[in-house]
Amino acid sequence: MKALRTISALLSLALVFNACKKDDPLPLAPTLTAGAATNGKVGDVVKITATINAPGGLKTLTVLKNGQVFESKAFAGEASVAYTKDYTVEALPVNSVVTFTFQATDNSNQTSTLATQVITVSAIPAKQIVEVRGVLEGNISWTKDKIYKLIGFVRLGEDLRAQNTAPTKTGVLTIQAGTVIIGDRASKATLIIHRGSQIIANGTAAEPIVFTSERAVGEREAGDWGGLVICGRALTNLAVIAQGVGELEGSYGAFHGGSNTADNSGSLKYVRVEYAGIPINPNQEVNSFTFGSVGNGTTMEYLQASFGGDDSFEWFGGSANAKYLVAYRGLDDDFDIDNGFTGNLQFGIGIRGATIADQSGSNGFEIDNDGAGTANTPITAPTMSNFSLIGAKENNSTAINPLFQNGMHIRRGPQPKIFNTFVTGYPNGIFLDPTGSVSVLENATKGTLVMNNVVVSGVAGWGTNNFGAGAGLPNGFSIRDVNTATTPAALPNIGTQTPSAWFAAQPGNKVITDWTTTGVSATLFSSGRPMFTVGAGANTLTTGGVAPTGAFFTATDFVGAFKTTDWTAGWANFAPQTTDYSK
Repeated sequence: MKALRTISALLSLALVFNACKKDDPLPLAPTLTAGAATNGKVGDVVKITATINAPGGLKTLTVLKNGQVFESKAFAGEASVAYTKDYTVEALPVNSVVTFTFQATDNSNQTSTLATQVITVSAIPAKQIVEVRGVLEGNISWTKDKIYKLIGFVRLGEDLRAQNTAPTKTGVLTIQAGTVIIGDRASKATLIIHRGSQIIANGTAAEPIVFTSERAVGEREAGDWGGLVICGRALTNLAVIAQGVGELEGSYGAFHGGSNTADNSGSLKYVRVEYAGIPINPNQEVNSFTFGSVGNGTTMEYLQASFGGDDSFEWFGGSANAKYLVAYRGLDDDFDIDNGFTGNLQFGIGIRGATIADQSGSNGFEIDNDGAGTANTPITAPTMSNFSLIGAKENNSTAINPLFQNGMHIRRGPQPKIFNTFVTGYPNGIFLDPTGSVSVLENATKGTLVMNNVVVSGVAGWGTNNFGAGAGLPNGFSIRDVNTATTPAALPNIGTQTPSAWFAAQPGNKVITDWTTTGVSATLFSSGRPMFTVGAGANTLTTGGVAPTGAFFTATDFVGAFKTTDWTAGWANFAPQTTDYSK
């Protein structure tokens, strides 16, 4: 009996134990606490956070952004998790709300209640404007959180003694990527980097440095301010003062020249200059980019001049090298080279507007030895490769300003060497102008003026020769063989050949009647961002190029500035009139 009572007791305990096991409650469901509501400007990085407690072990966490899956993440049964994730505030209207919703599931498939974190898009505050005047010296830094306003002639360093001696003051100006500099219109604001000083303006493709008009969106125009002027101590043939020193036109104290070919004026990368180019005196303008005797120790890459009131780029002597240049809708010449410039230039494009041209006549290239047509040395002798010069004439019905002249105007004795270059849309493709004490035709005869793999293209139906000739007047040519447009007196020969015959005999040169067969895009003639890459065509430019020799030049197999890579992407701006620079 005693044994039976013991067995019965044990069975009762087992039943009680099993009953207790069966009725144990499940672990608590996960609980979630989301990060606090916050705000951020477009482009800011905001932390998305949540804290999860999961007694039963966390299995998954799902995060929704405005109802759509932002992230779904698996876990390995952790009891406590701190979640964080970066979110870059998108380009949404001010006061837009972005809601992040969290839900967790544990190993027993219990889910938490929903938790939310709200991000509100806040306004971007206007940047502080810092006015800059007078002479700067020492080490100066400009940062992207401010806008710098140039008042009058702002000089980095002081070099006012008109002689080739040490400057009175020097400075190094370092400009952070993404910085905006504006020019005062009333005082013809101009930034002048004097000899012995340096500008270090290294933007990036994502954050270029911009020099532009002070005026509001919709009010900007060419000539709103002066421009960027850099003076160096390399050679010039404009030695009108003393010891190989000249003064830039306009007589505003920008002295340049010396004997140091390797002079270093600093570094310009990813820099735009917009709405510059103002007359200092009648017919004496500051250009968007003005380089006076800048040496080849200076770095110049990815530069854009837009809507300038004179030349987009001008080199007065010097030996500087430059790549990736954009001249967009300027008034006068796209690339003006003179006074003994001997540098290397590769990858450049000039694009014109149909109605805007200068009273002096607008060209793609304008290359002179000097303004007086002398044989002063050093002779202007740039080496240039992979340029595209897109004139104003898209088709035979496009009305253009009659002041447009030549894709290339080469005169007064220079010795340029031009390779892999495409010209279209100008009344004259190339004019080898014989004026000057030494004729460029003589230089071509001697082989010191070189053109190889140069393609000149007409506009189908534009006069009888696709270069504007019509009504019996020879006012348009691929390569001019006469010395005026209205009185067709023959130019002297190059040896025994006419200029056009000489051009045709040079390696790789071509004249094409219709640019639309070359593979370039019609968007080059329209407003807004063009498509620069070149496609297929009967006369495609994607073959036939050979780069000049030398360490500076990038090997190419195409003609013009582009093939399959658009090197303007990200940093160049083809609609600056709609860009708000105040934030």
